[in-house]
Amino acid sequence: MLNINELGWNSFFEEAFQEYKQKGFSAGRIALEHKKMYRVLTEEGELLAEISGKMRFHASEREDYPAVGDWVVLTPRLHEQKATLHAVLPRQSKFSRKAAGNTTDEQIVAANVDTVFLVNALNADFNVRRIERYLLSAWESGANPVVILSKSDLCKDIEGRIRELEASTMGVPIHYISAETNTGLEKLEPYLQQGHTIALLGSSGAGKSTLINTLLGRRKQEVSFIRESDDRGRHTTTHRELIVMENGGILIDTPGMRELQLWEASDGLNHSFSDIESFAKNCRFRDCTHQKEPGCAVQEAIQNGSLEEERLVHYLKLQKELAFLERKENQKAAMAERAKWKKLSNDQKKMKKR
Repeated sequence: MLNINELGWNSFFEEAFQEYKQKGFSAGRIALEHKKMYRVLTEEGELLAEISGKMRFHASEREDYPAVGDWVVLTPRLHEQKATLHAVLPRQSKFSRKAAGNTTDEQIVAANVDTVFLVNALNADFNVRRIERYLLSAWESGANPVVILSKSDLCKDIEGRIRELEASTMGVPIHYISAETNTGLEKLEPYLQQGHTIALLGSSGAGKSTLINTLLGRRKQEVSFIRESDDRGRHTTTHRELIVMENGGILIDTPGMRELQLWEASDGLNHSFSDIESFAKNCRFRDCTHQKEPGCAVQEAIQNGSLEEERLVHYLKLQKELAFLERKENQKAAMAERAKWKKLSNDQKKMKKR
């Protein structure tokens, strides 16, 4: 049996749970979701759960439903090894992205994460701009990002790669490792503490599953070999899963993402690109776009070598992407509001006819 504190329980969740505790409910943590069924870890053991009809009725957005890493309120049926979920406790952090497709919907990748391991392979698939994008979402999530450069045995100039990254990571810890040769894994031990939750995020073939297998000391996740043609791996992990280590550390593995579509990252943008924001304060014009205006301090920083032009291009691209997402969200909210009032109006007309 697990102690609830070993699953990441703390005073924040304890306080939020008090009203439910007084009514006789139990608490558990979502380890796996599959077709609206959930595997939940509790002090009584592992239970298979589904949400209650009342909870389903009141849920309007994706964030109203449980995600991997969430703490939930439940009624256990221990003789069946099952449970009913009634509510999701407030989240301390959540890593989200825009769901795939043309709709503007949030997809919560992992919830209540303390540290995000941003895993990127040190082979031909190494990409600074992709890491910047992941950092943006990591800062917005409320978790602390750490960059893990995997497959160091395949790189001849590790220090050069790290120098490339340092201008973009703004003090974020960077560790290079090789799960194949057991290089650098000792640097990760300080993060693997009892009750501490780590989410592993990165593109397909970055080495997340191999790293998890190495940390666990057993083959838990399936691993695919990289293609020799472009050093990219196939998509291995097909679902998000929370795994409790023997030492009490908690890992959340996630499917690889070729490109992370942003979701609400305005604060993260300021944090991730604080160097550009700092230069921009000295621009002659307050509404400077940092392109052709005279007296642009950002362009001056590029000219004197203090800032990479490619980093500014990526910053402006992310700004446009977030602005577009915000406009779509506003349109969606306006349509939802109109639909609500239309329904109320129709309901009132029906009442008058009775």
